[in-house]
Amino acid sequence: MPKGYKKSPESSPKSEPSPEPEPEPVQEAPAKKKREVKKLTDKQKLDLKKHMDKIKDGMSATERKSHRMKMMAKMRQGKSIKVSHKEITA
Repeated sequence: MPKGYKKSPESSPKSEPSPEPEPEPVQEAPAKKKREVKKLTDKQKLDLKKHMDKIKDGMSATERKSHRMKMMAKMRQGKSIKVSHKEITA
């Protein structure tokens, strides 16, 4: 064989193939449960709109948005406007 050529694996002495370790079975992660989003009823939406119109004075736009989001979260839990507002402002 000329210099610079590597020996092919065919010409090298064959050894027993080493037993390959079997890959461990991949455990599938349990499917994540999606949260059920409770929608606000039309009455709740209307009540929230009235509440926001009533308290909008003295709040910046970001404060109003934050307050509205907090109110919506409480109302989805089934709390009334008064209870929700009291918990947020307390």
